[in-house]
Amino acid sequence: MKVVFITPAPGLKRNPGYRLGGKIYGQTNSITGPLILGGILKRAGHNVSVYEELNGKADIRRLMKDTDLFCFSIMTSNAPRAYALGDLIHRESGARVLMGGMHASWLPEEALKHADQVIVGEGEKVILDVAEGRITDRIVQGIPICDLDKVPYPDYSILKTPCAAANVISTRGCPFRCTFCTTSRMFSPYRQRSVDNVIEEIRMYKAMGFRYMNFEDDNFTADKERAKEICRRMIEEKLVFKESFFFGRTDMANDEELLQLLHDAHLTRVLIGIESLNQKALNSIHKGQNIQDIRNAGKACEKYGIRIIASIVLGLDDDTKEDIRRSVDFAKEIHAYQLQPAILTPFPGTPVFEEFEESGRMITHDWTLFDMMNVTFRPANMTAWELQDEFYQEVKYFYDFASSKEIKRIFGKEYGRRRWGLALMARLGVWAAHFCSKHVSATSYYKLRHYKNGTGGMDGTVTERVRPLLREEGEHLTDREIQVARDGKKHHPARRRAV
Repeated sequence: MKVVFITPAPGLKRNPGYRLGGKIYGQTNSITGPLILGGILKRAGHNVSVYEELNGKADIRRLMKDTDLFCFSIMTSNAPRAYALGDLIHRESGARVLMGGMHASWLPEEALKHADQVIVGEGEKVILDVAEGRITDRIVQGIPICDLDKVPYPDYSILKTPCAAANVISTRGCPFRCTFCTTSRMFSPYRQRSVDNVIEEIRMYKAMGFRYMNFEDDNFTADKERAKEICRRMIEEKLVFKESFFFGRTDMANDEELLQLLHDAHLTRVLIGIESLNQKALNSIHKGQNIQDIRNAGKACEKYGIRIIASIVLGLDDDTKEDIRRSVDFAKEIHAYQLQPAILTPFPGTPVFEEFEESGRMITHDWTLFDMMNVTFRPANMTAWELQDEFYQEVKYFYDFASSKEIKRIFGKEYGRRRWGLALMARLGVWAAHFCSKHVSATSYYKLRHYKNGTGGMDGTVTERVRPLLREEGEHLTDREIQVARDGKKHHPARRRAV
């Protein structure tokens, strides 16, 4: 049987310009799920190939000619692309369609409208039986794996799109449960692989010739002693790559031995969730850190030559524009190598989604916009467009050309060039977004700019959830009154401070 796994990407992210920007931001990589599941099917004798649309083209029409089973791994933002491909496959071929991943696990009935079967949760123990027809349930409940050492390593031989960095996932889940996080809920409880098992996988990637590696654990340093042991083994066994990326928390700054080992093992690029410099906002999302932790982490990472990607959440209910700007200013002060400004996104399956749905604050269910770069809800302290504009202004402010010289001085020429490239891409992206918001009515940016907070969805209708809420607040508005308000003078937020 011929099986094709596809991780789809929305239209913009399949654009060559976007792919170029991704290469400037970091090394191309492929998610491990399809490589693990595909490897299981390959060892069972099937002809398997894997495509990551973010990094290269999957010629669907050519593949439909002789493929028996298409498998899609979907997050929320790429779900519509997967659904469109699933419908195309059903119309024009006799192949079966199987869907799984985060979004399909939270909304399996929705995914099932475009697939023959949906796997909910972890799929390693059921994929072979589903593919070979022994499990015929339309919604298949995956079986969590208690002993992660029994999970096969990703099989990169079946990957058909470019990949420069190998991904290692040494744990599943996270001991913390931030209110906006999906993975800590899907991959619960928190589980670890043995150090020996992790090192064996790293040894395999070294032998394959990879120069870059990513630890894709939600929090690689959650267990500091275990992280230290992995780093020691990498150093002792000469399994160090040119650069390794990992996700960490601010509390790593409290352990200087850990920081030194991370540096020596070339784990020198870390994404840390700063999220906000407003303690009330941090408490509201159950982040479990304080402002001093954030400041300590900034100083410690710079001291040990570990380049920080500062992740900041924009749009928390307790944050104002000034709070957002303070957080970005702080990221510049600590010489963060990169900024990841993530607009608060109410993903299905999270408490934030449930809360916003119940309170009528969702303004769209266009899943393509659920990528942490687009506003999909009514913020508490600004309009939806003001939050969207703030996102772009902060990107432009952080990635200024002058900062590339400082990054070059601290981290070297290669990283200075990358910072300069990101500054250029930021300006092009901001210009394009603002142009569309003013002149291209079919775009989400235009709709958002002309959307009036509090009157329903971006499509111009008053949702059934919102109308009762307006009336409860004493705002007995008719459709005509709402339309008059919607057609009134446009609000133009003040410009961001000069860059």
